[in-house]
Amino acid sequence: MNKALLYFIIFLLAACNKAEKKPSSVYFAGEIVNPTSEYVILYKGDVVLDTALLDKNNRFSFQLDSVAEGLHHFYHFPEEQYVYLEQGDSLQIRLNTVDFDESLVFSGTNEQVNNFLLEMFLANEQEEELIFKFYNLEPEEFILKIDSLKNTKLESLNSLSIEAELSDNAMEIARAGIIYNSFIFKEAYPFYHKRKMGEKSIHELPPDFYNYRTEVDYDSKGLSYYRPYYNFMKYHLNNLSYMDCKKGCGTQNKMTNNHLHFNQHKLKLIDSLIKQEELRDNLFRNVAMDYLLKYDKEENIDVFIEEFHHLSGNNKHMHEINRLYDGVRNLQPQKKLPELMVFDSEGNKVSITDIGKDKKVVFYFWSAPEKRHFTNIINRINLLKEKYPDYTFIGLNLRTEKSRWNNMLEVEHLDKSEQFWTEDFEDVAHKLIVYDLSRGIITNDGIIVNAFANVYTSF
Repeated sequence: MNKALLYFIIFLLAACNKAEKKPSSVYFAGEIVNPTSEYVILYKGDVVLDTALLDKNNRFSFQLDSVAEGLHHFYHFPEEQYVYLEQGDSLQIRLNTVDFDESLVFSGTNEQVNNFLLEMFLANEQEEELIFKFYNLEPEEFILKIDSLKNTKLESLNSLSIEAELSDNAMEIARAGIIYNSFIFKEAYPFYHKRKMGEKSIHELPPDFYNYRTEVDYDSKGLSYYRPYYNFMKYHLNNLSYMDCKKGCGTQNKMTNNHLHFNQHKLKLIDSLIKQEELRDNLFRNVAMDYLLKYDKEENIDVFIEEFHHLSGNNKHMHEINRLYDGVRNLQPQKKLPELMVFDSEGNKVSITDIGKDKKVVFYFWSAPEKRHFTNIINRINLLKEKYPDYTFIGLNLRTEKSRWNNMLEVEHLDKSEQFWTEDFEDVAHKLIVYDLSRGIITNDGIIVNAFANVYTSF
């Protein structure tokens, strides 16, 4: 072959390969109407990739050299949502925080799969009330209903895959969201059916009821942080732990989710079933958080944490769990309130131990961005004030700009002598274990009576 012709062919092949090679840089940007924070944070799993400030037009942008293909999520306090990214993507969003998820729209590369994942998320939320009614049904009819909903979504995904060029990874994630969400309802069925029908024991299930479990992937790295998959794992482990203990431990244990025995079962199941490191660490963390945040005797807490250390000694969340364990032990009945400084409406620093001195107090929590919670909690506290006039109800504000907090005291006509602002959320969360805004801390002369009360159910 003529050498010049040969070199020309090689040049053309190299040029074609170069043209087809997808760029690695990723552009992700958008506009946020009615922002509730000054920035947007982009995550891959629990790792922060970058933070972008909003400009004067409430726009943000991320320019990344490359990404690990798959699910990410972006956070704009106090909301977050998924975004699927691949190498070379240029993707934009627009949303209004008044209806965060409902108003969110993706445009650009991979807009199809992102908008589909969002549609499935919203559809699942809308279906919850309908599916709750299905729990009345007999097992066979319930399975037919759930599978019908699942198959309709899978047909929509298949149609999308024909219209748009979705990568194999994008298809896998979209399909997993549909599949594992349907699995969640099946795992929950025995318990919800029993409760709704007032039955004394778990309803007898057909032999093939749990056949779907053969499809479960216990070690999917790409799905470790995907809500349908992760939530399924939590339901699944609860179910397996209950059934396992029911068969092997006898009925005398009277298991409930906040009891030591049941949670020990869950720790052992995670240890035996889950090998994928991130998923394993996160599930161990979930069990520990769930158990420690529910009231139990101090000696039981000590036994639990010892077993947690034994089975998950290199857990990446170990520092967080140990801090929570210390905090919970410090909030046991008959102990003094931890030392914590807060601000009154005049800007003076005050200790919560001084606030609770010489009186019965219920400390409750609220945050300005949580509008529905704020309305509900204030209405509830007003009722409790009438019912328990011998108690003083003290509001501790979290994660709110000080000027906005002061303005809300005026606008909402709150009693300033009973409202205090906290500056350092991490310090408050550590010392008072604030993971649930429905929590109440009951004290008498600065001594803890019940640090894990609930303002809606404990009174």
